[in-house]
Amino acid sequence: MPSDAELEALFQDTILAHYRRPRNKGPLAGATAGALIRNPACGDEIEVQVALDPDGRLRDAKFTGQGCSIMQASASMMTEAVRGLTHADVDALGGSVSAMLEGDARPAADEQLGDLRALSAVGRFPARRQCAALPWRALAKALAHGSSEQ
Repeated sequence: MPSDAELEALFQDTILAHYRRPRNKGPLAGATAGALIRNPACGDEIEVQVALDPDGRLRDAKFTGQGCSIMQASASMMTEAVRGLTHADVDALGGSVSAMLEGDARPAADEQLGDLRALSAVGRFPARRQCAALPWRALAKALAHGSSEQ
């Protein structure tokens, strides 16, 4: 079992990898909904676009925007993790991420969360929690718009 220091290094490496080579960054052709959110306090800005199947399942998600490494990495991990999920599954996953950001260690132990577990390291820095949460807020807003259009 890795030590706390080894896990911390792994989580930092994961965040940096997603920041340096973000997955799913760019406009989404055929998007059915989207949402733009800005954090005026720091200047982060993100737009999340989604493509929903007729049954409401999230077929695809992409993001555009600019911001700090944590926001960009969170968006990259999020768009990877939510593909194929139902709205309820996305809500549950977002709840786990939110709990990690608030310092709850239980979700970070769930290996099914994959790279998202790295966001647990952000929980120790209250000023950075909003950075990691911003993409999730944009996704929730996009899904709310997408659900109302279905």
